[in-house]
Amino acid sequence: MEGILTPSATISAVAHVIQLAVAPVFLLTGIAAILGVLTNRLGRVVDRFRELEGLHCENSANRKNVHFTEMKILSRRAKWIHWAISLCTIAALLVCVVIAALFIGSSLDVGLPGTITSLFILAMITLITGLLCFLREIWLATSNIHIGSRKF
Repeated sequence: MEGILTPSATISAVAHVIQLAVAPVFLLTGIAAILGVLTNRLGRVVDRFRELEGLHCENSANRKNVHFTEMKILSRRAKWIHWAISLCTIAALLVCVVIAALFIGSSLDVGLPGTITSLFILAMITLITGLLCFLREIWLATSNIHIGSRKF
């Protein structure tokens, strides 16, 4: 029984597929870095929410309103980060499928240009949407910064 590669898949053909797969692998590295940033931000939001939740139970009515307002903003931020993480993870998975499709197509000597193109475009759309969610979360975070009586 032959291996996974057909006789027409020579070493140079495999080397060419590896060359084609290098760019998506670098894209995966970038998405992984973005996911690292997003998960750190989510962790900070959750920690701050829990801290305020504890203070909310202890303080006066006036302080409770201030904490409740910030907790609502933190909740909205967490939702936007959740969407960003989900979409960027889907984009990473799609890039992985693109890489697999490159190797499968080469190994089975089957042309999959339409599939690969569609998957890559879908990956870019989900990544762009995830980054837009991240941008919205950053806007929420920075639009509620108060120093003294001034809002920045």
